[in-house]
Amino acid sequence: MREWSRAERKRGHRIGLVPTMGFLHEAHLRLVDRARERADRVVLSSFVNPLQFGPREDFDHYPRDPARDRRLATERAVDCLFAPSTEALYAVDPVVRIAPGPMSDVLEGAARPGHFQGVLTVVAKLFHVVEPDIAVFGRKDFQQAMLVRRMVADLDFGLEVEIVPTVRELDGLAISSRNSYLGPDERRAALALSRALRAVEQAWRGGQAEPKELERRGLEVLHAPGVAPEYLKLVGEDLRPVARADARTVVVVAAAVGGTRLIDNVVLGEGMANDIAVRAS
Repeated sequence: MREWSRAERKRGHRIGLVPTMGFLHEAHLRLVDRARERADRVVLSSFVNPLQFGPREDFDHYPRDPARDRRLATERAVDCLFAPSTEALYAVDPVVRIAPGPMSDVLEGAARPGHFQGVLTVVAKLFHVVEPDIAVFGRKDFQQAMLVRRMVADLDFGLEVEIVPTVRELDGLAISSRNSYLGPDERRAALALSRALRAVEQAWRGGQAEPKELERRGLEVLHAPGVAPEYLKLVGEDLRPVARADARTVVVVAAAVGGTRLIDNVVLGEGMANDIAVRAS
């Protein structure tokens, strides 16, 4: 992989990387499209990273379809589909790992101890192996994107991180590989997450800027049949609570629907209207 990237860069080509865990969907493909706009060659990595799953999480059952991934990557004109085995990427169990720091102690990090250590470790390895000029991530995984951006800055990786707006189905559900776990009733119940975000956004646009009141309004919507709310918070890009909501404030939400844990977010100043709406495939 590294030899391919270096050969392409010697030819003057700019390399773009889209890291994924496979089971590709339209949101991944929109990241590929953006990488194509920003780079001459696009690498799409597909690797279900064991380091970011906890002992009671869904690593063994995480959806996988390598043949479909290859077909979709080919249709989107991906230049290189990098799908290493666990043995290839982790020849030995890594002793040295990336410590994410206090930004990983809240929200998803609090719910999933060790998750972001695993995420940043594999992303760092992918950056070293692929040597991209730019890496493209989706904003749906907001905390992950902020941590990757901070890692790149703090450790001088020498590449650009671009974050693409969340891709949603037409009814507002954020596209995720884990949506495949949802039955029809659960799929309908899952719309409570985007509705809660929309309620907060509308209240803010109506003049409400007190975080506790905005969170209360969002939680009223999130407490819907079939939904077990975990959190709804207003934070800044540093993931800290804000004293007053403004255009840069991000509303982050997590909830369980049936046995499936879902996350979503919206930047108040941009709003859900700025997200990418697509028809379900």
